[in-house]
Amino acid sequence: EVQLQASGGGLVRTGGSLRLSCAASGFTFDDYAIGWFRQAPGKEREGISVISSSDGHTIYADSVKGRFTISSDNAKNTVYLQMNSLRPEDTAVYYCAVSGVAGTLLPGLYHYWGQGTQVTVSS
Repeated sequence: EVQLQASGGGLVRTGGSLRLSCAASGFTFDDYAIGWFRQAPGKEREGISVISSSDGHTIYADSVKGRFTISSDNAKNTVYLQMNSLRPEDTAVYYCAVSGVAGTLLPGLYHYWGQGTQVTVSS
């Protein structure tokens, strides 16, 4: 059974940092891409970053480029999202998900999703 467990969310002030973790199990970690998405109230789910576990190739949405860093620890089957210089507009529920398609931020191409972790950035 594929399972994704996102954690690390919380309340932080503008300019602060958080590190999210996504622990994965139930599939061959190296064969897939792991993406981070977020969804704010009343907004569509947004793909913000993805990493291919096999070669470490990363992609970032323009909204987070230069502030967020995605990384993976294949030995731990865990993907991280380091979020720096946080802004109020980063407030959302953050999800991790797995896809068999490399290099995409399209939510429809992700087949398994974690439960989400809330990130709130106060001004």
